Amino acid sequence: MIMPLYSSLGDRARPCLQTNKQTNKQTKRKEKKKGIQRFLDFVERGGNKLPHPLTLFWIFCLIIAIISAITAVSGASVTYEAFDKKEGIIKETTLTIKSLLDAEGIRYIFTSMVKNFTGFAPLGTVLVALIGIGVAEGSGLMGATMKKVVTATPKRLLTSIVVLAGVMSNIASDAGYVVLIPLGAVIFLSFGRHPIAGLAAAFAGVSGGFSANLLLSTTDPLLSGITTEAAKLLNPDYFVNPASNYYFMAASTLIITIMGTFITEKIIEPRLGEYKGEVVVDHNELTAQERKALRWAGVSVLVFCAIIAFLILPENAILKVDGNLKQWTHDGLVPTLMMFFLVPGIVYGKVAGTIKNDKDVAKMMGSSLATMGGYLALAFAASQFVAYFSYTNLGTYVAVKGADFLQSIGLTGLPLIILFVLVAAFINLFMGSASAKWAIMAPIFVPMLMRLGYTPEFTQLAYRIGDSSTNIITPLMTYFAMIVAFMQKYDKESGMGTLISVMLPYSMCFLVGWTIFLMIWFVTGLPIGVEGVIHLTGM
Repeated sequence: MIMPLYSSLGDRARPCLQTNKQTNKQTKRKEKKKGIQRFLDFVERGGNKLPHPLTLFWIFCLIIAIISAITAVSGASVTYEAFDKKEGIIKETTLTIKSLLDAEGIRYIFTSMVKNFTGFAPLGTVLVALIGIGVAEGSGLMGATMKKVVTATPKRLLTSIVVLAGVMSNIASDAGYVVLIPLGAVIFLSFGRHPIAGLAAAFAGVSGGFSANLLLSTTDPLLSGITTEAAKLLNPDYFVNPASNYYFMAASTLIITIMGTFITEKIIEPRLGEYKGEVVVDHNELTAQERKALRWAGVSVLVFCAIIAFLILPENAILKVDGNLKQWTHDGLVPTLMMFFLVPGIVYGKVAGTIKNDKDVAKMMGSSLATMGGYLALAFAASQFVAYFSYTNLGTYVAVKGADFLQSIGLTGLPLIILFVLVAAFINLFMGSASAKWAIMAPIFVPMLMRLGYTPEFTQLAYRIGDSSTNIITPLMTYFAMIVAFMQKYDKESGMGTLISVMLPYSMCFLVGWTIFLMIWFVTGLPIGVEGVIHLTGM
């Protein structure tokens, strides 16, 4: 009797022990998760204890003024070879740190203030695009489209689709920032998920995955042109194909989408919890009239796209200058984007009965722009900060010194490439423009790595990884203030600390994961793009 009883107790005890083990494992997982969340909460609390983002940008301006004055007095300067965009050549340049607190600097502060604000790139982009988006939203088109999206999109794939759409949006230059990021928030809210998680997923795709794409974007020819000139310092006949990074960047699209989806669903959403804000989305089914209006809006979009195609595709197309679309892609995309939303918005409104006359359209435009008052104040301060950083040459100084450091340590091989990616990521925190950084770094690193047996195309590729990964956590990124304003729609208490804490996991994951992917590609020796290889021959 004793043995069966012992055996019986042992059988019962075993599942208990297993359950306890499982519970312990789950507890450990939770503790680990809490550790990550605690760190992010610390970043958020620390960031949000700082003053309002508007005040913070003015404090940054003051800090720049003080640092520039001190370094200017000490006679700090840098001499380097860089790509001159105006002349299209590499030439030696010497820059001294300019003080904002001497007579010339003070004059600059007063005389440039209006120009800094009106010339701030995101300002015009946002406001012009918003004219069309305002009509599309006011007429009910956006709401009807969201209802259609909700019914057509599989819930399991939603995050991946938002991240992928963000990555793909860089084809249209900066349009993704204005359209897709707020749209990501609305889509998530439509599915009963936290809108800030949707905003973060879209932002991660648009900005963190900026260099990745399944198609060539405007960035490819821009960077390849600078790389070509840098390569000519050693080989006058060298040419870098704009598609030389295409294979790697196309594959990176999948990698960024997977990482962005994982971070959103496993880290960001659990941390944000359930959304209990004031913004709500109408979940009612589409009426027959709304469905009819949506169909006609779709027809108007097709007609509009056909007109645009006629204006850009033929050999002698109206929007081509000297046979290329450079001017249109640079200056004409935003107006095109505005009309892309304006035309179907008006058509939808007329059919659905939400637009009776031109006064309704004007009212919708005005209402949309009126919501951006907070952003305009923020953009005013942010524009001065970015301009002062550029005027003082502090960004260039950091970039050159970072490059000099990397050159001086004497590393070779893969460790050098990895460190180069990290330095590019660090410098990106101080200089917002990808082409401006590359114009400084390319003449230094392209010849240097050519001597070590690496192609200019591969060096450019490594730079793009570092440059993209930290876009989403730097206030110097020109659209950063705009994203803060978008976030405050759903959480009025949020600030720069909130945004940085939300985006930090994406940034770190992209930097590490993308670099590991580069290392794997390096080991395989596969071509990185059209006429793009890793190792240089014949040098």
